[in-house]
Amino acid sequence: MTVLSIRMIGDPVLRTPAAPVKTVDNSTAELIADMFETMDAVAGIGLAAPQVGVSRRIFTFDVVGERGVVINPELTLLGERSFTAREPEHGAAEGENLLREGCLSVADIYAPVTRAQEVLLTGTDADGSAVRLEATGLLAACFQHEVDHLDGRLFVDRLTGADKVAAARALRSREYGQAIDQTLGSRKSSHSSFFAS
Repeated sequence: MTVLSIRMIGDPVLRTPAAPVKTVDNSTAELIADMFETMDAVAGIGLAAPQVGVSRRIFTFDVVGERGVVINPELTLLGERSFTAREPEHGAAEGENLLREGCLSVADIYAPVTRAQEVLLTGTDADGSAVRLEATGLLAACFQHEVDHLDGRLFVDRLTGADKVAAARALRSREYGQAIDQTLGSRKSSHSSFFAS
């Protein structure tokens, strides 16, 4: 297994809808193993194939005891409830989810993103068996985030209001290039034999 280089915002592969996987062969199994290795190496909770430069509809996840891979996922949003993942604040409404969303491909930007509270995810696993997962909370947000990657979207595309303005300003700043360099540098130093330039 190999830790793969994670593509950063600005790379065209992150904005290109991924192609469906037609057959699961040895190269697919190797990619999945490398994706798990990469996700674990950077302490991620999800990783989509485009994030490692492969435009195929595959993602791995590891959230609160749920770990797996989904190939050719189809996502159905259930109900009308939604939540905003954001950082804990004083005075938050009772029962509100208090996390901010970030991304391995978007260095140092975290912001609240409104996501469906409950989803149904279907697809197949690495053995070709059907996957059917109902998820809520953080796992539901993770599934939505990863399917967005497969559709060529990043979480910053979903920001609104002041959060959208702040993210756009950060992405355009001179310091943001330094943040990407620092993120890539820290990943390379931790896994110097694996990360490509």
